[in-house]
Amino acid sequence: MFRIGVDLGGTNIVVGLVDQEYNIVEKESLPTMRERNGELIVADIATLCKRVCKNHGIALADVTSIGIASPGVANSDTGIVEYANNLNFLNFPIAKLLSEMLDGYSNIYVENDANAAALGEAVAGAAKGFRSSIMITLGTGVGGGIIIDGKVYSGFNHKGGELGHIVIQHNGRPCGCGRKGCWESYSSATGLINMTKEKIAECAAKGVKTKMTDIAEERGKINGRTAFDAARLGDIPAQEVVDEYISYLACGITNIINIFQPEVLSIGGGISNEGQSLIDALLPLVNVEQYGGALGKATDIRIAKLGNDAGIIGAALLN
Repeated sequence: MFRIGVDLGGTNIVVGLVDQEYNIVEKESLPTMRERNGELIVADIATLCKRVCKNHGIALADVTSIGIASPGVANSDTGIVEYANNLNFLNFPIAKLLSEMLDGYSNIYVENDANAAALGEAVAGAAKGFRSSIMITLGTGVGGGIIIDGKVYSGFNHKGGELGHIVIQHNGRPCGCGRKGCWESYSSATGLINMTKEKIAECAAKGVKTKMTDIAEERGKINGRTAFDAARLGDIPAQEVVDEYISYLACGITNIINIFQPEVLSIGGGISNEGQSLIDALLPLVNVEQYGGALGKATDIRIAKLGNDAGIIGAALLN
C-alpha cells in the first residue's frame, strides 16, 4: 500500500511516495516560485505525484491517497486553503484542482503543514506509540501541531494550533501576526538571531570582545547557531544570549504543557539540531515552572526524529 505526501512550502514543493511502514521510497521536488498563479503550483504538484509513481514503477491508481501539507489555514473538511499569506492563497480549492489535473483522482486531503508534521512525528517519529502529543518547530517562526487521541486538533474553524502566537511578554517585541510579545518573536530562530545581533552591538558599544563577532565574520552571517557555538567556546556574552533564549523557550513550553499535558512534546526545526543539550537546558526550568512541578507523570520533552520528512509522512497519513 502506498500513499503520497506533499509538503508545499514557500520555497519548495516536495512530494514523497510513502510505503505502509511509513518509509519514503521516492522523493521529488520543484521550486515553488510562490509569486506564480496557484494553478501553476498545483500543476507542478500533479507532475511530481506522477513522477514519484513512475520512478517506483506503479500507477497512480495504486496509491491509496494523496495528502497535502500547506501553510496557512487549511480546511481539511473542504480541501480548501482558506488563507496562506506566503503563497497568496485565498479560499483556494487546492484538492479540487489537483483532482482535475490527475484525471479525477479523488482521495485527496489537505491539512496545515505544522499539523501534518505533528501527525508524522506522532505516527512514525518521536511520539510514536503515544495517543497525545504536541510538536513545535523552531525555524523562521514557531510552528505547532496538536495531536489528541491520535488525531489532529485544529479547532472548529481549522485555525487552532498556532502555538507560536501565545503571548509571553505583554506589549513585547512586535510579531508578524500583528500582536506584540508572541512566543514566536522570542523563541524562533529569527528571535534568537535578533537577540544575538543585539548582544553583539551591545558588546561593540562597550568595547567588550565576544567570539560571536568572530564566528559571524567567518561565516559571513549571524544565524541560529552563532550564540550556541560561541557559548560552547566559553564566551560569556554568548552564554547570556543562550540563557535568555532558553528561558523564553521554556516559558512557552511550560504554558503548552500546563494547558494540554501531552504525553510527549517534540521539538523540531533548525534550533532542534542542538540535540539533547537543548533538552537538558530546558528541563530544569520547565520542571520548576509547570503546574505541580515534575511530580508524578510528566510530559516527556524530546527532539523530533523525522526532520524535513515529517510533513511528507504526516500528509501521506491524512484521511
